[in-house]
Amino acid sequence: MSFKNALALSLLLLVGCVEKAEEGTTPGGSAAGGSAQIVADGSSTVGPITSLIGEEFENANSDVKVLVTVTGTGTGFGKFAAGETDINDASRPIKDTEKAKCEENDVEYVELMVAMDGISVVVNKDNDFVDALTTAQLKKIWEPGSTVKTWKDVNPEWPAEEIQLFGPGRESGTFDYFTKKINGEEGATRDDYSPSGDDNLLVTGVAGNKFAMGYFGYGYYEKSKDKLKLLKISPTEDLADAVAPDPTAIQTGTYKPLARPVFIYVNKDSLKRPEVAKFIEFYLGEGQNCVPVVGCVKMSDDDLANSKATLADAMK
Repeated sequence: MSFKNALALSLLLLVGCVEKAEEGTTPGGSAAGGSAQIVADGSSTVGPITSLIGEEFENANSDVKVLVTVTGTGTGFGKFAAGETDINDASRPIKDTEKAKCEENDVEYVELMVAMDGISVVVNKDNDFVDALTTAQLKKIWEPGSTVKTWKDVNPEWPAEEIQLFGPGRESGTFDYFTKKINGEEGATRDDYSPSGDDNLLVTGVAGNKFAMGYFGYGYYEKSKDKLKLLKISPTEDLADAVAPDPTAIQTGTYKPLARPVFIYVNKDSLKRPEVAKFIEFYLGEGQNCVPVVGCVKMSDDDLANSKATLADAMK
């Protein structure tokens, strides 16, 4: 399959998971049929959660439409700070520059943790020589100016085959988190890899090349585990310490250093609208059953209680 055709296929898959808002939609407007609408954008990791919870909410509330797009955490925050969306799905916390933009535009918000995720490092399913990597090896591969071209450059016992690298683009919160934890600085990475804001395209890239490697949210691995091989990651130099991401390791944080909380940010003015308040309460209530369905991991009971308390304070 060509890269162009893979892109077309992946976009179709994405549309199947996340409904695209109509051009020009704004918070508090009306969707088709006169329904009230809730507009969300942002992370490709959190977007499928919000989309599925939105579908469940619509089933019980036919007068509300939840419109979800995926443009990446950073791009989503730009729209959120401009007051164009009610909710930003975020796979990382808001940055100081984004906070300043919200303040400049008088956008007040509440941050709510909604799930856990483990950034998953994957190779082709036919890769038979690597099962685990240390964070030092990951850094050697992904750091700016990396001289690694082949697997043999990482380990002399591995084949002298070129590593085809796939990863998120710079608009992605997953990119921000991975580069900070692995390379020591947010945004620091080698440039000679295939980036995409569509994680389905990253899956297609790794699945299509025996010597490829990529990284993205755990949910995308879960949906395509028959095409991919998941690697264990060790935070030390000892591969005996390597752990694979699974729901328990992600929720407890033993999958180090790539387990992370994920969030939604809700505009406080939007939260004053009954349909938005009801949706966010649903999100932290019955909607939590949707989290594992899309491959993410539920929060601990304590973290869920904290999110509910934060929401209750914001609604006073």
